[in-house]
Amino acid sequence: MIIATTPEVAEGRVSRTLGVVSGEAIIGAHIFRDLFAGITNIIGGRAGGYERALREARDIALKEMQDEASRLGADAVIGVDLDYETLGPDGSMLMVTAAGTAVKLGA
Repeated sequence: MIIATTPEVAEGRVSRTLGVVSGEAIIGAHIFRDLFAGITNIIGGRAGGYERALREARDIALKEMQDEASRLGADAVIGVDLDYETLGPDGSMLMVTAAGTAVKLGA
């Protein structure tokens, strides 16, 4: 399945719009990841634990979106948008949402 942020894809013209599809992932920040991120902030560098968590959450959200599109019989999801939010009273949860339009492609 083709996943694109663009409104069109080179693989074919949109012949039918099937609807909006989405996927979400919420991941809690781990106490040790928070500790090491704090150290990284002090000494500089990248926060690898958070980067891995972001990638994992993004991959889950995209997979859920793709699965929903597949159930509709889509060939592609176009206009994909990714949103990142923190949740919870102390911002300890990360939510990633992927949304786009499921479509059938024609010649």
